[in-house]
Amino acid sequence: MKEKETTEHWDVVVDADKNRISINIRELWRYRDLIMQFAKRDIATVYYQTILGPLWFLIQPLLTSLLFIVVFSNIAGIKTDGIPGILFYLSGLTVWGYFLTSFNATSNTFVTNAAIFGKVYFPRMVTPISKIISSLFIFGVQFLLFLGFLIYFMLFKGLHMSVNIYMLLIPYLVLVMGGIGLGAGIIISSLTTKYRDITFLVTFGVQLLLYLTPVIYPMTEIVGKKRMIILANPISSVVEGFRYAFFPVGQFPFKHLAYSSIVMVIMLFAGMLMFNKIEKNFMDTV
Repeated sequence: MKEKETTEHWDVVVDADKNRISINIRELWRYRDLIMQFAKRDIATVYYQTILGPLWFLIQPLLTSLLFIVVFSNIAGIKTDGIPGILFYLSGLTVWGYFLTSFNATSNTFVTNAAIFGKVYFPRMVTPISKIISSLFIFGVQFLLFLGFLIYFMLFKGLHMSVNIYMLLIPYLVLVMGGIGLGAGIIISSLTTKYRDITFLVTFGVQLLLYLTPVIYPMTEIVGKKRMIILANPISSVVEGFRYAFFPVGQFPFKHLAYSSIVMVIMLFAGMLMFNKIEKNFMDTV
């Protein structure tokens, strides 16, 4: 008597994706609750068991701005385009901080999540995306701090500021900054699975990048070849655009923002390519 053949039916099949640059948007949407849970976890644990807790979100940019006023404005004599020092530095640090937080959080995705990656399946892109969302929360808090100082100077210091069309660019500028942070972060995350010493190079590189970004100085003070070097940094136009939306002094050519947008797309493309390649066998190297 012939045995009856049995076939097994599975609801979900986990296998290696042959398309290295694909992103399963539908699958990520199914895991949206997990993304939000990870984001909430990241926000809650950043300053867990600290004295001041979430107040550090406000204290860090404020103290850094005050330090910049003393060192760069008062001692070095660097101009701020007629913008009050605290507003000039806070505006730059707010948007720069979003990039820095996003980049630092996503650049060690594989290493910090190796334990959970080895126990349960979920789309690996869930973790870096959740980092971008949690970083966006921090950006929102620091942005409110900046707006608070802006309103104070308008009400009590006679600062004149009118609503302009460039303010409509702010969501897009934040999107570009987050995209650059995500792309650069997952590239570094993919590399550090094999080469851990890249972490030290990245730490130094990020510190250097701050001085190649117009956070401390306005672009109007940079001329010649130095200006070309600064503008080669795709973050520069985002910082300048964010500041220009509130204080329209100097110039803000849209071609520079277009350049930053193109770099963002390229970095995300390269990041997805490397991320999808590494995630298949990273447990063997982490």
